Amino acid sequence: MPTPPPPPLRFPAPLRPGDRIGVTAPSSGVPDRLRARLDVALDAVRARGYEVVVGACMDGAGHVSAPAAERAAELTAMVCDPGIRAVVPPWGGETAIDLLPRLDWARLRTAAPTWLVGFSDLSTLLTPLTLLTGVATLHGNNLMDTPYAVPDGLLSWLDVVAAPRGHRFTQVPPGRHRSTGWDDYAADPGVRVCTLDAPGRWTRLDGTGDVTASGRLLGGCIETLCNLTGTPYLDTAAFARHTAPDGLLIYVEASDDDAFTICRNLHGMRLAGFFDQASAVLIGRTTAPDAPSLSQHEAVLDALAPLGVPLLADVECGHVPPFLPLVNGARAHVVHTAGHSALTQTLA
Repeated sequence: MPTPPPPPLRFPAPLRPGDRIGVTAPSSGVPDRLRARLDVALDAVRARGYEVVVGACMDGAGHVSAPAAERAAELTAMVCDPGIRAVVPPWGGETAIDLLPRLDWARLRTAAPTWLVGFSDLSTLLTPLTLLTGVATLHGNNLMDTPYAVPDGLLSWLDVVAAPRGHRFTQVPPGRHRSTGWDDYAADPGVRVCTLDAPGRWTRLDGTGDVTASGRLLGGCIETLCNLTGTPYLDTAAFARHTAPDGLLIYVEASDDDAFTICRNLHGMRLAGFFDQASAVLIGRTTAPDAPSLSQHEAVLDALAPLGVPLLADVECGHVPPFLPLVNGARAHVVHTAGHSALTQTLA
């Protein structure tokens, strides 16, 4: 695939009541036993005053919702439809990477900006979309998580997509998280309170002292993005040269790979230049397993300490609830001291 120069950054217009939100599953769909939770999630979006359009690619019988060509066509159509203002999947999955060569990139580059929301396997699409089209994307909770009450200090993706261009917002860690597992949506599809049963704050891995860093946000799930490093879909160096000369604020998070695998993946991403322009790296909190001689924190430190930039771990940007929405492309400023942590984003 030829690599044109990164286009200027563009932020989608804020959503207003009556706007339409598209729902499609570019990766995994929703099995029948969880359809009741999907209905609850759709109602949570409608309660904010939005109309919902549910696509055809939603089948949850296998690991993908439809053949790759159909998923790519439906995602492209929704993102490029001027009547749809945001697109959100039910959740991630495993192999969204098969969409990348099938997406209509020329059409996506010229379409009016539309929010694409998600995390996990959706990182495979979110980050390349920002890098190759210049459209900001939203790494945040997926549709099935949307009914949960949002803890103090954080925002929902629905709050972010309603914010105007130029809006500045600050989020702070709530100081608690979920220690294990997920709610059983089949048994309780209407659950709206996510149990946050463990204390926790951000952790500086590379030393001590206060951290203050700025840059344009960019990042996603380690297990998916590591497969794109060295390809035209993840050229962060070109993006930084053209769009973020002051540097990038990179965030990464581990889903469930063990510490050895995460260590290798991060080394590979660093060697491929993914972190070259980082002013700091935010690492999501994870319940992925440690290795006998290497913890998840040690894996990050082993791979990323050579960068010589602050490494802040246990940030609420991964597979451990609660969720801190991050806008790929936003200007961001992070502060971390002994008594206070905060991330400010500006949609400009």
